[in-house]
This record gives sequence, C-alpha cells and structure tokens, in this order.
Amino acid sequence: MPTASGIPHLRTPDENFDELVDFPFEPQYADIDGLRMHYVDEGPRDAPVALLMHGMPTWGYLYRTMIPPLLAAGYRCVAPDHIGFGRSDKVTDPAWYTIARHTRNMRLLVESLDLGDITLFVQDWGGPIGLAQFATMPERFSRLVIMNTWLHHDTYEYTPGILDWITRNSPGGMLRENVPAKFNWGLLMAMATRRATPADSMIPAVSGGTPNLTPEADMVRRAYDAPFLGLGEDAVTGPRRFPLCIPVNDPVAGNADEQAGHFTAVNAATIPVHFVWGTEDNVFVTEWGRTWQSMIPGATWNEVAAGHFLQDTHGPEIVAAVLRHAAGR
Repeated sequence: MPTASGIPHLRTPDENFDELVDFPFEPQYADIDGLRMHYVDEGPRDAPVALLMHGMPTWGYLYRTMIPPLLAAGYRCVAPDHIGFGRSDKVTDPAWYTIARHTRNMRLLVESLDLGDITLFVQDWGGPIGLAQFATMPERFSRLVIMNTWLHHDTYEYTPGILDWITRNSPGGMLRENVPAKFNWGLLMAMATRRATPADSMIPAVSGGTPNLTPEADMVRRAYDAPFLGLGEDAVTGPRRFPLCIPVNDPVAGNADEQAGHFTAVNAATIPVHFVWGTEDNVFVTEWGRTWQSMIPGATWNEVAAGHFLQDTHGPEIVAAVLRHAAGR
C-alpha cells in the first residue's frame, strides 16, 4: 500500500488494462497531493477542449466512443479519472472522499493543464464536480453539455431511484454487501447498459455460478472491473463513498451549500448550454432534466432513448447533437 504521499492508497497495475482493445489512448498522469490522477489527453494542444467528466462507478472508458468523433471535429479531448476510479490511485481512507475534495482535485488538473475554450460534458457525479469548475472559473468555458445529473438545491426532489441507490450502497445494503465480493462493478455496468439481464449476470454471480455474457457484455464487464481487479475491498472505497455523499444523505460530505451556489451560477450562464438526456433513467428522470433546461434561457434539449449511462451506449449520437448545435444548426 503506497504511502509516499502520506495518504494510504492503492495503485492499479497497468496490466489490468492490457486487454482493453477499444480504449487505445495513451495514459497521462498528474500529481495531486502526491497521488497519481490519470487522464486521457488527445488532440492538438491549441484546439478547443472537450472536458469529459465521469461519475460512479465509471471512469474515462465511459467516453470511448465519443472521443474519436470529437477529435475528428477538431477538439482536444481531456477525460480525467477521479481519484479512486479508473487508472487513478485508490485512497483507502473513506473520510478522504468528499465532493469538495473531488472538486478541488479537478480544479488543480484544469489549472495545471491551463485548459481554456472548454466544452464541458458532465453526467452523474461529473455534474456537481464538473459544473463547479464552470461556476468558479467561468472564463475557461465556452459551452456546457449537461447529461443526466443534478446540482443540489433547496427545492430539488430526490427521486425514489436516488434514495434506493443510497440504501443499496449503505452498510447492510445489497450492493454494499455483494459488490465486488459476489458480483462486481463490471457486471453491474453490463446490466446497467442493458448488455446483460439479471438472469444472465447478477443472479448466477450472487449464487456462486458463472454469468452467461455475450462477448460485447463481457468486454464491458472487464473494462469496468479493470480498475479494481485483484486489489480487494479497500480499492473500492471511492465508489462506496459516492452514494453516501449525496447531499440528502450527507450534506457536509456532499458539499450541499456550495452545490446550491453552483446551481445558481449555471442557471445564469451566458454561454451555450445543451441538455442531452437519456429518457430511460429512473435516477435523473426526464421531468427533472426538462425542468432544469427551462430555467436556463436559450438552453437546448435533445433526448436519446438511453438509460443512466448514455455516453456508454449512445456516444456518437450525443456528439452529433452537440456538434449540430455548435455549428448553429
């Protein structure tokens, strides 16, 4: 367990990622308080930036089908992995993980790379962490793309899907007790992206059997398992913490007051704002997305027939919609 930073953490072996044939991007690393934060950085350094922010339990792999068309359109693509996820180091102290700390980490990365003319893509926890960057450094941003996420504020109504997610990931909850011991994050993502059914995946895994996955589903499973494979329970401390940091559960760890301020700043944005929403998500439902879009004058709306992880399943469609808006069509 490396401790050179003074922060106990684990580091995923590079060979865990050797079989990812659909994610050929050269890993880059930034030093954040002695911890290694991974990011993809592809495209010309003087090009407009597409900053691609992930949530839980994913990593930059989520954007694998969006990076190539964005590069073809002339963007520089930067896709970071939060500490605790992907190729980044895994801090093993639960108390280390707060939304304020994730937000600071991302600010340090943006500043160290001196990113500007940014089109920001956010989804899930990428929303609170990424939109905080716009709220506090608006001069660096040119366009916002908001996908199936939220910012906490006094009138936000947490859906049953969100409350259930907190319960399932709390001590004693089904996912807290069974992921990854009996089945794993990759298997969960294969189901969440509808490449596998519970009958083919979760049910046999929980009962000690072997999941029956298609080659595509198995490739996705392996990609989302890779960050944690062979590292044990301590390695998944970061994913464990995200659900418990939702402000309705823990307003302090969730940075609730600051999120409310960022919500106000985003709603006052004068740069283009585009909502691209997966309409089959029971966590961040379409009604909420439409309500938020209506609060921002001039914000556009596009729907995709996708669930929560729309970048994984509908990446090229998302890029095409944003490029049409950027071209004024």
